Amino acid sequence: MDIYPEYYKNEVELNEVLSMPTTEVVEMVKNLEGDIIFLGVSGKIGVSMARMAKKACEKAGIKKKIIGVSRFSSESQRLLLEESGIDTIKGDLIDQKFINSLPDVKNVFYLAGLKFGTSGNESLTWAMNSYLPGLVADKFKNSRIVAFSTGCVYPNVSYKSGGSKETDIPRPIGEYSQSCLGRERLFEFGSIKNHTPIVLIRLFYAVEMRYGVLVDIATRVFNEEPVDVTMGYANVIWQADANAMILQTINHCESPAKFLNITGPELLSIRKVALKFGELMNKQVTIKGTEEDTALLGNAELSFKLLGKPRVSVDKIIKWTAKWVEGNNKVLGKPTHFESKDGKY
Repeated sequence: MDIYPEYYKNEVELNEVLSMPTTEVVEMVKNLEGDIIFLGVSGKIGVSMARMAKKACEKAGIKKKIIGVSRFSSESQRLLLEESGIDTIKGDLIDQKFINSLPDVKNVFYLAGLKFGTSGNESLTWAMNSYLPGLVADKFKNSRIVAFSTGCVYPNVSYKSGGSKETDIPRPIGEYSQSCLGRERLFEFGSIKNHTPIVLIRLFYAVEMRYGVLVDIATRVFNEEPVDVTMGYANVIWQADANAMILQTINHCESPAKFLNITGPELLSIRKVALKFGELMNKQVTIKGTEEDTALLGNAELSFKLLGKPRVSVDKIIKWTAKWVEGNNKVLGKPTHFESKDGKY
């Protein structure tokens, strides 16, 4: 039975679906020892992921403290978390004293990082993406850590290759991607030095109605702006599926740290997606550029074996996104810059 709506009417409905736990997540929390803390919880993914963990505990009938840590520039996100029964701690993670003041929690999900506006702000980028992970790895050396990284640590590969695998050598392009490799290396160091079990999540484009590659394309089509297809291919995954899969990775932490690609199984043609949005929204599509043979792509077969495949197809997400954008609903206004091939964000 399809548990998803035909389309999303508003943010309240969308937020509830994004935080709806799967049976596998409910079973995971039943057997998970200790409480859970989310560092950098107020970003694009953290709120829905923390709420999913809390809902899973409620469905499992267990009491487990869920804590969200952030600067909380948006008080509405903090309020939503607290209304959901999640404890919040406000502070700047880059402050070592603040990091050290946090409670010792057995299960850590690290979501902090800086991407947008990194060009021209390189020192802060490295501090957030490399220095901070070192502080976290030291503070939570006796915990299990699931840390968000990015597929951007890989080089562009042929669209015929099936995507980069976890065993491939990272070759990051640009300072943002280099600083993310720095993040991985600092967590790796902490994992080896302190025998801390860690999973590093190389995520390729989680999407929902307000943010992501598909929203970027749909918005351009709707506004009758050119769609650049130079980066001609991409992988995406529905954010609720990413949330569920990543929460389950807490059971796969290892020392030395384990790497895991998280993305969808489909290879998307940016051109074909743009044309589909044009058809759904009755808009003329203007294509800019020509597809190159290489793109930033990930092979997630390992995560599928461990965690199962995503439940929501790209076709369904495209239809949802077209309806959302066409209805002038809220988007975050943070382009992914997926078309960038020089690593500048």
